Amino acid sequence: MSDYAAARFFMVEGQIRPNKVTDHRLVEALMDVPRENFVPDAVRGIAYVDEDVPVGNGRYLMEPMIFARMLQEASIGENDVVLDVGCATGYSTAILARLAATVVGLESDASLAERAKAALASAGATNALAVTGPLAAGYANQAPYDVIIFEGAVCEVPAAICEQLADGGRMVATVLGDRGLGEVRLYERTGKVVSSRVLFEAQPHLLPGFEPKPKFEF
Repeated sequence: MSDYAAARFFMVEGQIRPNKVTDHRLVEALMDVPRENFVPDAVRGIAYVDEDVPVGNGRYLMEPMIFARMLQEASIGENDVVLDVGCATGYSTAILARLAATVVGLESDASLAERAKAALASAGATNALAVTGPLAAGYANQAPYDVIIFEGAVCEVPAAICEQLADGGRMVATVLGDRGLGEVRLYERTGKVVSSRVLFEAQPHLLPGFEPKPKFEF
């Protein structure tokens, strides 16, 4: 077993399984996809630590345990179409590609999107596509989506992205409150109504384009 394979095994056994992640398809995907191939060479040695890992340009791969719990709550089916908002170098998209029929990884940073395309091709994720565009706009070309995942925190979920969620669809996002505390929320669409509930607390890094709106004081 290589050092990276061993690190991947210990990530799953030490961070994922003990933290309420029981979906066997998800666990297998996390065990199989080489996370080290989605980070710069300089940080490969910390690819499997239990915290966000920097991938350049102020962006991060989300902490594995938080990421895994979010995906499990989304109840991703093998026939689902998924939008991965803020995919960065494509690791999250590669995991999702093991669970769903089609995955669109949306990235606003063109250089990261190019890295995602190369890494996804190397991983054999033929059902995944990395596209470049503003994150807050979503990607209407492939909508509606059965599942939408945000790979970082947002101050609010834009209406434009809610509109891209299919009837019966699920969306998982970490929403920052007024005090900067993050709540992972599960959104579900029933007809024209999108409702949400809090799942747990988390503090991933803020995604670009989802910063707090300026408040006017008199």
